[in-house]
Amino acid sequence: MRRPTNVRAPHMIEQSTIAEAIKSNVSLALSEDIGSGDITAMLIPENQRATATVITRETAILCGIDWANAVFEAVDSSLKVTWHYSEGDSLEANQTFLSLEGNARSILTAERCALNFVQTMSATATLANNYHQLVKHTDVKILDTRKTLPGLRIAQKHAVAVGGCTNHRVGLYDAFLIKENHIIACGSIENAVSNAHTIAPGKPVEVEVESLDELKQALDAGADIIMLDNFSLDMMRKSVELSRGRAKLEASGNVTDKTLVPIAETGVDYISIGALTKDVKAIDLSMRFQHQE
Repeated sequence: MRRPTNVRAPHMIEQSTIAEAIKSNVSLALSEDIGSGDITAMLIPENQRATATVITRETAILCGIDWANAVFEAVDSSLKVTWHYSEGDSLEANQTFLSLEGNARSILTAERCALNFVQTMSATATLANNYHQLVKHTDVKILDTRKTLPGLRIAQKHAVAVGGCTNHRVGLYDAFLIKENHIIACGSIENAVSNAHTIAPGKPVEVEVESLDELKQALDAGADIIMLDNFSLDMMRKSVELSRGRAKLEASGNVTDKTLVPIAETGVDYISIGALTKDVKAIDLSMRFQHQE
């Protein structure tokens, strides 16, 4: 049976993919927010200028700068946008991280869309960093999942990487993840893995298993990565012994900040956590005008 050679399931998203996502995300966000026009901004004289600052009301890992810049550029390319910190920097509560200068109407029209990206992506990066810090004494890599906010998968996966964790497959097209129903439909783990290698040679093949017997089947079938679904800590340790490097092992299922460290210390290679992207609470940001001309 085929043995794993260059396992590469976790990966960084290509810059071209990120650029396409920014363009698409920003276009949709501005369309749904502005529609036929910002009628409230029309209360302000057309040529009035202003300066404004944006603060975070809580600690955070800053993320989403490129998305916000694209919003400001699309609304008014003449706006002066000054970031006082860089992508991935740590921010303290009440810290000013962004200054804006230019047409008052433009600043107000762009505000919500730009901050929506920053507050959501910073929340994702902050949560990812919290998990990363807990296990940095081990060699384990924490993976995200496909449990992302609809339409914002690339943005959130970028934020996960900024926070110090690792991207799993982006979608259904770049890696196999063979689960129970796939196995039933194919007849066996061996058949499913063999078919995967035939359909898309070179694509990572991961198999989800629910027992040590299924683990052995996946190893014998030549799976690149084996997902240990809701295994106990003792079963994870046994899986590491049985695998002996024949495949990468990924722990999955109801992982929390309380269970993360013991799982990491079993010796598994990866831990996937859906909460990284699906359970985020937006960072509280606030923009204030400084003066108008």
